[in-house]
Amino acid sequence: MRREAGRRCLVTAVNRDLGLKLRLGTRGEGGRCLGFMLIEEMKEPGDQDTERGRLDRSKSDGKRSQSSSKSASRSAAREDATDETFIEGGESYLEDDDYDMEHLEGSSSSFQDDYVDNIGKSQYMEAPAPASEEAEEKVKKKISENFFYNYTELVSMPFVTPDSNVPLDLLTLVHSFGYDCRKRANLQLLDSNTVMYIAGNQLILLNLKTKEQMYLRSSSGRGIGVIGVHPDKTYFTVAEKGVFPKIIIYEYPSLKPYRILQDGTELGYAYVDFNYNGTLLASVGSNPDYTLTIWNWKEEQPILRTKAFSQEVFKVTFNPEDDEQLTTSGSGHIKFWEMALTFTGLKLQGSLGRFGKTATTGIEGYMQLPDGKVLSGSEWGNMLLWEGGLIKVELCRAGRKSCHQGPINQIMLDEGEVITVGADGCIRIWDFETVDTADSIDETGLLEIEPINELQVGKNVKLFSMIKMNEIGSNFWLAQDASGAIWKLDLSFSNITQDPDCLFSFHSGAVEALAVSPLTYLMATTALDCSVRIYDFASKTPLAQMKFKQGGTALAWVPQLVNYTGAQIIVGFEDGVVRILELYDPKGLTVFAGRKKISDADINLKQVFKPHTARVTALAYERDGEILATGSKDQTVFFFEVEKDYKPIGYITTPGPVRQLIWSSNSHPDSTLLIICENGYVLETPFPTMKEEEENRDVVSYEIKDMCIKYFHFSSVKSKILRFIEIEKRKTLKELKEKEKRRKQLAAETGQDGEKEFQAEEEEKEEEGPLPEIFIPSTPCRILCGFYSEPGKFWVSLGGYDAGFLYHCEFPPYDKSSAITKKPDEPFDFRLLEDMEDNPIQTITFSIHQDMMFCGLQNGAIRVYILSQGNPSLMNIEDYWHFNIHDNDYGCIKGISTSFDDRFLVTTGADSNIFVFNIFSEFELKKDIRAKVPSPRFGIETEPIPEDIEDPKAYSIENARRKREHDKLMKEVEEIKAGKREKLKALRNEFRKLLEMNQGLPKHMQFKRTDFDIDSKIRAEIARKTAFKIQQVEKELAWEKEKHQLGLMKLQNRFRESLESDTIVVHAIQSDHKISSYRLVKPSKYSKSKRTSLSDRRTSKLERLEKEGAGRKDSRKDTGGSIGVQEESIIEKGKKFRPKTLSEIMVENQIEKTKKLILKAERAQLKIQQRKKEWDELYKSKPQDDFEDPKDVQAIKEAQLYMGDFNLKTASDYKIPEHMRVNAAKKEEELGHLDSMAHSKKKNMNKCILSLRDLKVAIIEEIQCLVQELKSIQSILHISKHIPIPQVPQIHPEEVPEKRFQYDEETLLNFKRQQMKIQGETSSQLEQGGSTGSSGGFLRLSSRKNSDLTTRDSLSRSSKASAFCVDTAKLLEFEKADPIDIELEIMKRDEIKHLYMQQYLTNRIKELIVTFDAELHLLRHQKLKLDTQMKLSDLHHVTLFQEMLLLKNFEKQENILQERVNSLDKEEQDMQWKINETLKEMEEKKNEIAKLQDQEKALYAGFQAAVGENNKFANFLLKVLKKRIKRVKKKEVEGDADEDEDSDESSEEESSLESDEDESGSEDEVFDDSICPTNCDVGLFELALQLREKRLDIEEALVEEKKIIDNLKKEHDTLSKKVKVVAANLNVAEEALEAYQREKQQRLNELLVVIPLKLHQVEYVAFGEIPNDLSGTLVFSNHSLGRLQERIIQLHEENSKQQKLNKDCRERRKQLIREKREMAKTISKMEETVHQLMISKFGRVIDLEALQTLSVNTTLEELKIKKLRKELTNAKEMKMWEEKIAQVRWELMMKTKEHTQKLHQMNDLCIEKKKLDSQLNTLQNQQGNAFQGPRKADIVAREKVIELIRLQAERIVALKEEIALLRKKGGLILPPIQPPQEKEMKPIGL
Repeated sequence: MRREAGRRCLVTAVNRDLGLKLRLGTRGEGGRCLGFMLIEEMKEPGDQDTERGRLDRSKSDGKRSQSSSKSASRSAAREDATDETFIEGGESYLEDDDYDMEHLEGSSSSFQDDYVDNIGKSQYMEAPAPASEEAEEKVKKKISENFFYNYTELVSMPFVTPDSNVPLDLLTLVHSFGYDCRKRANLQLLDSNTVMYIAGNQLILLNLKTKEQMYLRSSSGRGIGVIGVHPDKTYFTVAEKGVFPKIIIYEYPSLKPYRILQDGTELGYAYVDFNYNGTLLASVGSNPDYTLTIWNWKEEQPILRTKAFSQEVFKVTFNPEDDEQLTTSGSGHIKFWEMALTFTGLKLQGSLGRFGKTATTGIEGYMQLPDGKVLSGSEWGNMLLWEGGLIKVELCRAGRKSCHQGPINQIMLDEGEVITVGADGCIRIWDFETVDTADSIDETGLLEIEPINELQVGKNVKLFSMIKMNEIGSNFWLAQDASGAIWKLDLSFSNITQDPDCLFSFHSGAVEALAVSPLTYLMATTALDCSVRIYDFASKTPLAQMKFKQGGTALAWVPQLVNYTGAQIIVGFEDGVVRILELYDPKGLTVFAGRKKISDADINLKQVFKPHTARVTALAYERDGEILATGSKDQTVFFFEVEKDYKPIGYITTPGPVRQLIWSSNSHPDSTLLIICENGYVLETPFPTMKEEEENRDVVSYEIKDMCIKYFHFSSVKSKILRFIEIEKRKTLKELKEKEKRRKQLAAETGQDGEKEFQAEEEEKEEEGPLPEIFIPSTPCRILCGFYSEPGKFWVSLGGYDAGFLYHCEFPPYDKSSAITKKPDEPFDFRLLEDMEDNPIQTITFSIHQDMMFCGLQNGAIRVYILSQGNPSLMNIEDYWHFNIHDNDYGCIKGISTSFDDRFLVTTGADSNIFVFNIFSEFELKKDIRAKVPSPRFGIETEPIPEDIEDPKAYSIENARRKREHDKLMKEVEEIKAGKREKLKALRNEFRKLLEMNQGLPKHMQFKRTDFDIDSKIRAEIARKTAFKIQQVEKELAWEKEKHQLGLMKLQNRFRESLESDTIVVHAIQSDHKISSYRLVKPSKYSKSKRTSLSDRRTSKLERLEKEGAGRKDSRKDTGGSIGVQEESIIEKGKKFRPKTLSEIMVENQIEKTKKLILKAERAQLKIQQRKKEWDELYKSKPQDDFEDPKDVQAIKEAQLYMGDFNLKTASDYKIPEHMRVNAAKKEEELGHLDSMAHSKKKNMNKCILSLRDLKVAIIEEIQCLVQELKSIQSILHISKHIPIPQVPQIHPEEVPEKRFQYDEETLLNFKRQQMKIQGETSSQLEQGGSTGSSGGFLRLSSRKNSDLTTRDSLSRSSKASAFCVDTAKLLEFEKADPIDIELEIMKRDEIKHLYMQQYLTNRIKELIVTFDAELHLLRHQKLKLDTQMKLSDLHHVTLFQEMLLLKNFEKQENILQERVNSLDKEEQDMQWKINETLKEMEEKKNEIAKLQDQEKALYAGFQAAVGENNKFANFLLKVLKKRIKRVKKKEVEGDADEDEDSDESSEEESSLESDEDESGSEDEVFDDSICPTNCDVGLFELALQLREKRLDIEEALVEEKKIIDNLKKEHDTLSKKVKVVAANLNVAEEALEAYQREKQQRLNELLVVIPLKLHQVEYVAFGEIPNDLSGTLVFSNHSLGRLQERIIQLHEENSKQQKLNKDCRERRKQLIREKREMAKTISKMEETVHQLMISKFGRVIDLEALQTLSVNTTLEELKIKKLRKELTNAKEMKMWEEKIAQVRWELMMKTKEHTQKLHQMNDLCIEKKKLDSQLNTLQNQQGNAFQGPRKADIVAREKVIELIRLQAERIVALKEEIALLRKKGGLILPPIQPPQEKEMKPIGL
């Protein structure tokens, strides 16, 4: 950083293993670095991991630029000084981030640049500048207009492993085929021919005419957030993403970095905008801070800054008419800002837009109108006009249709017209005057307007933004289409208006798959936007695209073995369909007249099939091209036979969704398929057996169940790896420490500097933390990608917890009996991937020669590892090239692939971008290369296009086969059914004849119909079928039924839903009395709602003091008990042992012995400290002599305050108690309680009336039964003896109101007949009779039916008895004869019995009627009482409602006052807490001062003890000890040494460090303390010097503590004053609240309350009569009066109890005083005894605490332990190296065997070549001259043979090179890949 007085030298060093840091030095005027200090920080393992993770993250974010990270704020004039310091065990980088700016308008003054590289910010520490520099920093100079930054130093560069041979330009960006069309404002216009947009970490400048691209890379390497253009088109801004990202402003067209703005947000920018003049820049950040900043961008200074909102902010813009007004919009909000000049300066004041009745919406597009209003869009497509922070009107189209079908993304004002851009693909033009003057005309707030013009761009177009092109005389616009396009639109709306022109078309959304041609520079991509696109990446040209109904998810280029021309691609889609597409050059087709322009390439659908039911995720061809395998999310892998037109072979099921399919290469002995599943499973299947068609004909399913599949279930081993790394790290750290220790010992022995320090140094024992725990995630991490390494072995990359490594796995042996879900398997090897802990590899590909491994990462970066030849196990992947290219947030790389010749690399990402790179090569690439599009096949234009599968629900191959088998089976079943039906028809005819014969027989000989039922189940089955048919009819009418049910439900919800019970009127039977129930409505809102009250939030100060006191006591207890826990943890750590050897046992014994001695001393010290602490707490808890309980004091004050207080509520000075204060919320609760009580009482009464109605129904049924029985009896008796039968009571319709809505089939049929009759009549008859017939017909019929229903059950009950009697009567009629005497006697008895029963039944009926009437009379009396209570409750309800309305009027002001009181109270509490904390700190500092003074005393005492009593040099040594010397402060040594070093200032600063001893300065100058006198003990002299240093340290600490105490005192005084002010304000606020409460109470008292009273309740009598005027009376409840009388008695009892308690307390106090005196005497006696015992035992009074804490020499013991440990470590290391030597020898032997096999293979290939040559010569000799001209077949065969010979020659050359390599020492190479032509050409050679 360039300062006015000098420059600062910023020195940092980062060591990954040791955590080393370099402090700051300061550079003086001449640029000389005055000094720096290297400090080694030893941390706990947890801290080391945290620090290392922090460094790794910062390194992964920022070190991808050249030299680890170049500062983005360096300029061309900046002087960079970069030094490198290497430290043992690590490495550190020292960078000077300061620079000078000398060329500023000819002035020699410099400009202060305060920007810091924020990516590496956490690694730097900066010392504060001197006061003189800070004063001069305020003087800022204007930056020169001609000043520019250096782009090469600013831009991020690829990271290359240090000390490697990897070139920095390994990959060079050639072209970008993608476009992030869903990024906000990602299309900006620089001039009429140049647009720019963001593509990952690149800014692309595209020439619209030449289609050329220019690239600007981001400086942070973390992506670009948003871009913007200056109004003059001379500058543009690039707002980046990252940790505290920058805004870089480039000059156009030079593209030089002009200005850099920093510290505007935390992680990324969401939007930037210039004001109309371009002098200011507004930026708004993204998540998490959403910071709004106004910049003076030319001076690189922020003007204003504030938080825009708490949710996502989409946009910020200036008002074009007023730069002081801004607008921001985002998710669910819009905010209006204004720059206001306040007394504290310029501020940004924001006003949040209130939606009011309009639904809250996210706002994408808006526009500021000239008069200050704002027009915004909405999510539903209407426009909202804002004025004063409120919605003035909502604009819609005629018929209340929305302005757009979907959200409005942009609104602009152009040439007096308002333009809206919608996501529906429409652009509409509106009249500005109509919009500006719009106002609502009704309560809806809507205004209907129509657009002037509109343009529909196209189908499936989602317009996001538009920019106007600067073309004179035209009205052309460029539009950003979120569906993946850039449009050129003509909005002139004239006769010559051009149609919308799609300039560029791209993928929309993530590019899911990528494939590159094996023959030429062609690539194919697909995405979920349902398109497949073909590109020529060599000539940077998009060739063709094809659209489908579903999105593409997988893609592969058909290998040359299958399609020799390389013209076919195979695509998998999200609906499970696989399509084979054929690419061809249409120029090779026959040209017809009138044909349109011919494109460079075209795509033809060749074949389509559907093997899966879910999205296809992987496609793979077998190495010989015979088998195609497809994988899907439906957990299946399908195999197809390629040669037989992709005939299905079968499928297998997998344990999880398929992620990747990989066939083994030619180097593997067998062809196997590697299946990688997402859920941690990896499978290996052999080559599937291809069965003949006859064998598959009878197979129902394609599933292959006999395949020998190997399974590997991945188990997490990352925690074990981390544990192993931590062990190795600690071992290395320990060795480094021992080396350092030996170096210090050597320095001490040789007498170098630092000898004294080494002797006085006390080494503390370091306790290593626990090792990382073994952790296995409960949910397996996803496998992202993998590849074969060797047969049966493979590498995989995982995400989630297991990221950061490549795992080498091996399949276990195949076991048919083992299940899939067996014990998880672990990898046997791994490779650590640097800086990829949270950034896993998504996809991997290799170069053709297997010398480079290209990795696509999750954060959009590309990493290239340089491999050695023949390295399938990835033994060395340390050297790599890394660069961020795609977006770091959502640009995960989906596909990566190299060209067929390793010249190009193509990547596709989830950010819609497709990048093409040129791979570094020593050979120069031709500039004008183009891909060769395959020629069309002969007859391709006449071939029929196969029928495509467009229905996503279409059957898959497996489902179609199962459906076919099912249909075949159903057909056979139908044939069997037809035969059965014929048989049934014949049997039915025969049965009909038998029935006719049965009818012809005599009556007594006929069979009953039931006798013909052979089995009752048959009839039941027929009934079941009939019910099923009825059910089918109900299904057909379900829609109509649902429609009418919904209509009925709406009516019920409108009229009956609010009712809980309707009115029921129950009539008496014999009288006219009746009782009706209450018509109950559901409970009101007041009985359900319950609001919180502001007045219930405060607690009293006494309660707060009690809580604080209790909390303090608990905290003291907690701190006291923590010491014991620490002691236990120390003991537990000492109990952990490792496997014991002899040396370890010796070490542990020594450690245990030392630990016991140290622990014993620590326990003694701990016990002393605990005892001191207990005594301190005991003394603190001791109350003073004049102590009084705060509770008693408060109670006395309250008693004195309220004693004799008999104020009434009507009094003017009445103070309302806290618990009696009411507000609207409490009154609402009281009102709800009243409503609920009334509702419950009414509900109970309704239940009683309902039970009475049910009783009446039961009585009527019983009477009907009795009447029926009475009739049967009277039918037997003579008519002269009959008694009149009582009339049966009837149920009135109003007694059963619910039956009005019940109906049966007959009712519905009658209603239908009435409706049909009404429809048939004329209109006049309809008017006259229709109303009468239809009004009462339905209800009348239903009521009649209801009355019949009540008697139906009773009639059925007596039907059996009556039928029996009738039958008996009929029998008697037929059998008439003269009775005998006995029969006459029996008849008389029966007659008497019948007469009795007749009378009994009549009396029973009367009894039932009388009983019911009595019940009704009783319940009616109870209801009358309840009616009286309900009327009283209604009156009370009215009163409460009036009070609630009144309280609501007071509520707002009361809440304001209450909030004021609460805020002041909270402020007082906070200040009181701060005061208490200050007092506590002061107390702690005093204790520390006392401890320091004790230490000083102990120091002198120790010195006296060491010197002795009769030492002649005692005075000299004491003077040395007390001498005052000048010392440099530690702060100056550590960092900032740029202060003036005048003697006066130093003496003033260090005067506080001088001793307080009374010694003159002359005596100090007499002797020299640097030389030890002769005959003086050197040890005592050194001890005096050391103790003097300690004394000075103690005195410095004392001075610092005293300064702190003084500051705390000042802070305490300030807070005390503030507390007084706040307390005064609180009292004022409480008084105002109390006055407002009194006013509210007086207004409540003015309300009139109706209280009905009976005469006996009135006790106000004047002259024995009740006066006419009762206005002076008081209404008092008996309950309250009784409570007052009881309170008098209670007060008398309390008075007597308090007197007795007072007497007892006085006696107790006297007794305690006597005991205190006796205890003081006892303590003095015991002190004398202790003093005498110490003198008798030790001869003097000594300190027992010092005696108990004596310990051992820990330094010597630790050295012994370290020596034993070092011997043990060396022995283990020797053993490990011996094992490694044996392993390397075995590997050498295996490699020798492998090379021998390859030599044999080469010999076989040479022999095969000779045979082929001889066969070729034979075939050529045998050819005759029968045909004069060459045939086409001969030409083709000849070309193939020539191609074969050429390939074999190349293979021979490769084999010779391999032999030469193998002969060299250590030569390793993989066997060459078999050329694809060999397998296809073999049959021709034979």
